[in-house]
Amino acid sequence: MSYKVVNGRTVVPLRLNGNDAVFVIFRKRATAPSVNIAEMKETLLGTLDGPWTVTFQPNRGAPAQVTFDKLVSWTENADPGVKYFSGMATYSKTVQAPAAWLKPGAEIWLDLGDVKDIAEASVNGGPVAAAWRKPFRVNLTGALKPGANTLEVKVANVWVNRMIGDQQPGAQKITSTQSYRADSPLLTSGLLGPVKLVSLNR
Repeated sequence: MSYKVVNGRTVVPLRLNGNDAVFVIFRKRATAPSVNIAEMKETLLGTLDGPWTVTFQPNRGAPAQVTFDKLVSWTENADPGVKYFSGMATYSKTVQAPAAWLKPGAEIWLDLGDVKDIAEASVNGGPVAAAWRKPFRVNLTGALKPGANTLEVKVANVWVNRMIGDQQPGAQKITSTQSYRADSPLLTSGLLGPVKLVSLNR
């Protein structure tokens, strides 16, 4: 981390997003009055457009599996089971990773764009990390292999949309509460993207 000592104080530049918080820990005394570490340079490797295969948590009213040609909120889907779904859905697709992406020293990050509300990524069946706030980014370094990789992103939303869905005429109720009406506004849900792969290098 870069720093400089000014008038007996250590100055550390930080870049924070809204509502961020960090701990800055000084493990040992500085050996130089200042250190400047070059910032990581970001290179866009590709955008992961549709189609995405989406598998929905069972017994929540949604079909077992659908294909999204593009990433949109579940609430925009014509199928009521998807539109009013609350729970966890898994987005999956195959990602080709050229060997040139995986050169030593490079970090490969998955940028999920916008997510409603939390996400967890896995590569080739192995969990990588969760993302619960902006920026929704996950470090895939070491998880990708050259060639074809199976990428899965589990996304969970809150319970509101299902409770609204249960109030629709003729709906088969899944919840037991009645906190919302049939005309209550739905909450945007799902993986919204754009989903990108980026490389970070110094």
